[in-house]
Amino acid sequence: MRILPLLASAAVSLAAAEPVTFLRDVAPILNKTSCTSGTCHGAAKGKNGFKLSLRGYDPQFDYEALLYDLSGRRFNRADPARSLMLSKPTQQVAHGGGLRFDRDSPYYRTIFNWIAQGVPFGDPAKDSVAALEVLPGEIAMPRPGEKTSVKIIARFGDGLTRDVTNEAVIESNTPDVAKVDAAAAVSGERIGEATLLVRYQGKYATIPVNVLNPKPGFAWKPLPQYNYVDQLVDAKLQKLHIQPSGLATDAEFLRRVTLDLIGQLPTPAEVREFLADPAPSKVKRERCIDRLIGSPSFADRWTVKWGDLLQSSRKFLGEKATYEFREWIHSSVAANKPYDKMVHELLTGRGSVYDVPAANYFRTTRDPKPTMEKTTQVFLGVRMVCAQCHDHPFERWTQNQYYQMAAFFSAVGLRPGYEVGEEIVYDQRSGYEMRHPKDNRVMAPEFLIASAGAVKIPSDEKRRDAFADWLVSKQNPFFAKAIANRIWSYFLGRGIIDPVDDIRASNPPVNAALLAALTKDLTDHQFDLQHLMRVIVKSRTYQASFQSNEWNALDGDNFSHAIPRRLSAEPLMDAVTQAAGVRPNFPEVPEDTTASQLPDPHVGADGFLDLFGRPTRESSCECERRADFSLPQALNLINGTTISDAVADSKGRIAKSVLAGMTDAAMVEDLYLATLTRLPTKTESENALRYLAGGPETLKAQDLLWALLNSKGFLYIY
Repeated sequence: MRILPLLASAAVSLAAAEPVTFLRDVAPILNKTSCTSGTCHGAAKGKNGFKLSLRGYDPQFDYEALLYDLSGRRFNRADPARSLMLSKPTQQVAHGGGLRFDRDSPYYRTIFNWIAQGVPFGDPAKDSVAALEVLPGEIAMPRPGEKTSVKIIARFGDGLTRDVTNEAVIESNTPDVAKVDAAAAVSGERIGEATLLVRYQGKYATIPVNVLNPKPGFAWKPLPQYNYVDQLVDAKLQKLHIQPSGLATDAEFLRRVTLDLIGQLPTPAEVREFLADPAPSKVKRERCIDRLIGSPSFADRWTVKWGDLLQSSRKFLGEKATYEFREWIHSSVAANKPYDKMVHELLTGRGSVYDVPAANYFRTTRDPKPTMEKTTQVFLGVRMVCAQCHDHPFERWTQNQYYQMAAFFSAVGLRPGYEVGEEIVYDQRSGYEMRHPKDNRVMAPEFLIASAGAVKIPSDEKRRDAFADWLVSKQNPFFAKAIANRIWSYFLGRGIIDPVDDIRASNPPVNAALLAALTKDLTDHQFDLQHLMRVIVKSRTYQASFQSNEWNALDGDNFSHAIPRRLSAEPLMDAVTQAAGVRPNFPEVPEDTTASQLPDPHVGADGFLDLFGRPTRESSCECERRADFSLPQALNLINGTTISDAVADSKGRIAKSVLAGMTDAAMVEDLYLATLTRLPTKTESENALRYLAGGPETLKAQDLLWALLNSKGFLYIY
């Protein structure tokens, strides 16, 4: 009989503690103990008849589920200790999730107090987390094997702060570099960089971790800095004890920059002229860059890039519209149309897709939700698809924001035109409401970031005009950053944020200062993409050798040396025809049309181009274009018809050289210049001459060309 008064006394004592709310105190416990995880009650259909929101993204839903599901039997307000919410995770009652915490733990006492105090939800304005502070803000370890700890402070809406290290989720994006345990202790595992991702109640923070090379003797050796790119890259490299490589040779630079900018090989005559130019290397390299940027081949090359991203394909558009859309893209690139203007035209296109080719943008997705997803991914680098069913698990975007953003495109309509294959893009005047799938409420359009520009959103069907104004605004924190990062990746092999279309707090840039500078430079120059390209390729960083040194051999992230990249499909195809001296010949297009001038992936399909990774343009993701190297590709290069026909062509380079009476020495030089953009070394020349002297001249020369076309020096950009 004395037990009941004791229990009642204990309950009163616990309940008299400081106020406890679901938002501030209980929800973090549910997340930390994995109750809201995808393998437990946060699963799509819940677990054992009880569902919570995934990772607690919807506290109101979780609160109501706990209170009202099964008539509220998970609580016993008269005797909190008998509540299922306490007896199950402590294994007093059978629990499929096992033991989550003990009866003498702080988590138990917090939930007990909350129940005893009447299960208050709390004030969202006061009890929600406003920001996270991480201490230290950056970790530098002098060698592998070092250990340290981190501390996470939450600041709530009412201004109060709390140490939430134990409740926060802390993960390393590269555990083999830096590992973090349940007690927030960080250990350096090997030389390299990692980022700790901190998540707490819908807020995110990151902590960069650098584990330095302990090898003695590092002494920074300054290299020439051509512009701010080099200054910012070098600043980080020096901090990490990474010595950058020196410049690539003139021949390596010429091949690299020509393929990157125009997707073509320089001719043997151009190589000889460049190498013989007595001007200082920096001067003649800049002259070369200025000659290439804006050339007709430059427009062809970047039309392919934009055709991929905008999904220019007859599968979606039909044949005539595909050609019209490609021509619009090509003319925009050739005219160096400001990037913001180009995107604005795409998003506001109306009318016949034959008369207004930019309107074809809406024909590949045809629905407001995929249109919004493509738009944010391509132009903002933000992947919204995860937020369609629930709040984004790795970012701040909510399900409400997904439908608010999709509402900007809900009025876009398509109807047949008068010509075959023609469609009209127009604005519907009724029936275009975007509704939330949970409660069917109409979602008014709202910008993803409210502070990105004071643009008024109209309530009528013209809402996408306001969206376009907001998206291309200089105040939008994502627009310029996304394209600056994407352009950088095309020249350096990886983005400063990588993947380039996945910009989020938990995927930080490897050099934030560099990305910020590129972004500012782009906006300062009115979104001139050609200007940005010049800045990048004129930097020493871009022109660095691929040869590494003892200090940067393991670096693959900080641009301390060039990373060899396999030629993509169209430049590779064009390089084969150029090196072999033959004319391109694709079906359905005029003779001499290069691979970079093809309108879409349906020309020359199922052949060499597709084998080497040409995208089908069925998605706008960069990942659709493959740059791998496979056994089928190797077999095709060795004995496929594309190479064999080009090498043996009766009007090709070999045949012309033999008919012209070219000496063996001259022919060897010509083949090396045509394929590898350099003269052969003494050893290479001697071996080649010895081989040519051993049999029929034409066949031996064809063998040499075949071998060069199969070499890494030809297949890769070094």
